Amino acid sequence: MRSVLAALAIAGLGGIVPAAATPGVDERYVSDPANGIALYGYDPVAYFTDGRAVPGQREHEAEWNGAAWRFASAANMAAFLSAPEVYAPRFGGYDPAAVANGAPAAGHPLIFAVRGERLYLFRTPDERDAFRDPRPAEKAWPRVEAQLAR
Repeated sequence: MRSVLAALAIAGLGGIVPAAATPGVDERYVSDPANGIALYGYDPVAYFTDGRAVPGQREHEAEWNGAAWRFASAANMAAFLSAPEVYAPRFGGYDPAAVANGAPAAGHPLIFAVRGERLYLFRTPDERDAFRDPRPAEKAWPRVEAQLAR
């Protein structure tokens, strides 16, 4: 499963590879297959505060829930660590359309939406634009999450 997800992630990201760091140990979050950093090293807080994907920095790295996360600033890291469930991507960063269909297909960190105060990542802009209702993915997520290595 990990090799399939890694191949999908590499193919879909067109070369986005942040610097090497401590590998993640958990597939519950979309991460860079080269170094294990969640969200391919993008700062999960910046999606909310800046409204865009912002690369995190190695000096602002923390581990939470079995994954390494990077942040653009110490303030963003502190905000995340004080309320990680608020900032972590819903469905671990897997595309909600794929999750609703029972598959853990990695979302792209540059194709995202913040809706209902939750961060969602998508495989394509069309899937993002068509996304209206998280309930089908919410219902399927426990089964999909159970497929992922911890």
